[in-house]
Formats: sequence, C-alpha cells, structure tokens
Amino acid sequence: MHDARALIDMGDEAVRRLARRGYTLDLSSLESLQSRRNQSIRTADSLRTEAKNVAKEVQQTAKAGGDISALKESARKLKDQVREVEAEHELIQEELTQFLLTIPNLPSDVSPDGDSEDFAVEQRRVGTPPTFAFEPKDHVDLGEAMGILDFGRATKLSGPRFSVLRGVGAALERALATLFLDLHTRRHGYVEHSVPYLVTRKTMTGTGQLPKFEEDLFKTGVADRDLFLIPTAEVPLTNLYADEIIPPAQLPLALTAHTPCFRSEAGSYGRDTRGLIRQHQFSKVEMVRICKPADAEAEFEMMIGHAEACLKELDLAYRVVMLAAGDTGFSAQLTYDIEVWLPSQSTYREISSISDFGTFQGRRAGIRTRDENNKPTPAATINGSGLPIGRTLAAVLEQHQQQDGSILLPEALVKYLGFRRIAADGTPAEA
Repeated sequence: MHDARALIDMGDEAVRRLARRGYTLDLSSLESLQSRRNQSIRTADSLRTEAKNVAKEVQQTAKAGGDISALKESARKLKDQVREVEAEHELIQEELTQFLLTIPNLPSDVSPDGDSEDFAVEQRRVGTPPTFAFEPKDHVDLGEAMGILDFGRATKLSGPRFSVLRGVGAALERALATLFLDLHTRRHGYVEHSVPYLVTRKTMTGTGQLPKFEEDLFKTGVADRDLFLIPTAEVPLTNLYADEIIPPAQLPLALTAHTPCFRSEAGSYGRDTRGLIRQHQFSKVEMVRICKPADAEAEFEMMIGHAEACLKELDLAYRVVMLAAGDTGFSAQLTYDIEVWLPSQSTYREISSISDFGTFQGRRAGIRTRDENNKPTPAATINGSGLPIGRTLAAVLEQHQQQDGSILLPEALVKYLGFRRIAADGTPAEA
C-alpha cells in the first residue's frame, strides 16, 4: 500500500508511472480524501482542546463557589461533537484506506514498457536446450505411458486441472521438494517454516492478494469465519511479521516453506491447461526475504541466483527475463521471470517469478524496522519461487527423456531417490 502523502507529492510523476502498468490514478479524488481526513483530525484536535479548557473552567468555577451548570452543558456538547467528528474521521479514513488498497505498486523505471510477456527483455540464457534424434514427447504422454502421472483419476476426484502422481512420480515430487529445501536452508541460509494453508482476509490483504484478486482465490467458511486457501507460501511467510517492528540487527530475514498452492487460474486456456503447467492445486517451495529498504536491490539479485541454483542442480536449460511494467504483478515494482525450456513446446516457459516489492507490502502489512534515527519505517520485502514442483517435474521429464521412453535423472536427485533412471514402465532402474 502507498503512503497517500507521498503519492500526492509525486503528483503527475505518480500518474505517469502507474499508467505504465495500465492503472489510471485519480489524483484529485486522492487529494480530496486526504484533505478531508486531515481536516477531520484538525477539527477533532481543536474540539478536544476546547473541551479541556472548559473542564478546567468547571473546576475553577466550582472551587470559587460559582454556578457551573452552563459550563457543564457546554462540556457535554463538546464531548458529543468530538465523538461525532471522530466517527466521521473513521469513515473518511476507511474510505481512504480502501482507495489506497486498490492502487498497485509503482513499477520501476528499469522495467520495459509493455503489457504482456511479449515485451519482456531477456537478460541471459543458461544451458543449451537438448536436441533429440527422435520426436520428444510432452510430460503428459511420458508420465501416463510410464504410469507415474494419472490425470484421468484426478479429474474423477476433483474435476479438471488436478493431478495424481503414483509410485516413482510421487517419489520424484518429494525428492524435488527436499532438494530445493536443502539448497535453500543449507547453502543459501533460509530458515524453513511449516505454515498454515488457510489464512484470514487480513493476511491476504497484507501481501496484496485482496481486495483485487478475491474472485481468483479459493475460500472456505465455517459459521461466520472466512478463510482463504493460500495461493503461495509468500502469503503466510511474509505475514509472520505483520504489525511487528523488526530490529535492524536481525535483518535480513530469509524464510522458506514447501506448501500446496491453490489458484483458480481464471482465463487460462489451451496448452496451459494440459498436464502440470497450470493447475488448481500444486506444490511449491517459496523464498521470502525481509530487509532494510537500502539493501533490497542486492537481496533481490541474490534471490534470483538462489532460484537459478535449483535449475542448475537439475541440468535444466533456462533463461532469465525482465518483465514489462504492465505485466508486473500488483504488489511488485520489478519482476524477473526464470523460464525453463520445454522441448514439447520448443519454447521457454515461466517456472519462477522473483519480485522486489520495495516497501509496498511492508507498509500494507505493518512490517517495520527502524531507520538510522531509530524511527519505525516500513521494511522491504522480496519473494520468489524456488521452485514449483509440478513445472519442475515436467521440465525434468521432458529435457531428460530418452529414445526408449525412459528418463535419465540428474545426478543431484540420486541421493534422494536411490536410482538414476526411470524405466519406460515407470520402475526405478540403473543408469
């Protein structure tokens, strides 16, 4: 969330920057709300001062033996007026807060213009996409032929865009999650967490999922209590420190968790709805860093490297792109996507997004630290996928497939699985 005063002070510059992401800032409405809020504060303060003066006058008159009935009536009216102005202030403040909650983060001027993936700017490519002496299959055909993926029975259980992994497929899913957690905790210094998968409306609002994306979220309710299924572990991990002041000496905080993620994925179609690429439920290892605002750029670059390390461990070809301003998420000011090569599509597909939120989420969720003058100030937050298990599994199957229908797994997975190859019949095999 933004500081209203900061947006107003930026004026046309704020309008310009938000227009780059397709948002039209109604600056005059914002200025009007802020002015009304400030006026209500001044009026209430003035009335309280007057009420205190009358209260003193009541005491002095009473001591002198004078008639205080008129003064007491005046004091009562002033108290009523204070309550009325305070109630009006609360309404104005709520209106201003709701207005601010709908304004996305200011995109970085570093990000290119544009509103889709077509405008992303490639930063680098790592690894060489594999070539095959045969027509490569996609992960759905490979997994179902081996009997390790079962989309038909998943549909019977839950409807389309769910999956069942069986035998070696389930073991591979578990091995990938453990590999990523080990990388992040043992090599990259993250602290692993086990967090709730159901969170409150306030928690969802703190990281920016609400109010804008409510129709895209899965929600459950018992009695009068509404809870949302998390779309990513970013939500509970970041909000662990909501409404807290983190001592600067404790920063940066590096948090990770492996959780299921639940998303409606409204608007997805075609190739994205086939297989493991875009599902309603999937698991993911997430990374979150909370830091001083001055350190955010360096922390952001560090996290990109941590996500890349996962792909390098798996010998997967990928590229890194900077998203255009209009394609950057609501809460982010700058996002890099990591895209893995999928042979069946002959293209790179997004497997991880790493976003720098600046102080946007810190202000929204009340996550603060202290500045050089020891005054509370919003902390900066960064998050990224490290990595989603389903998409990674799909890339491993496709990039490491063999002509006989088997999969030669990366060496990094052997210690977790105990075997190097998945045979064409879906059983473990020697290399």
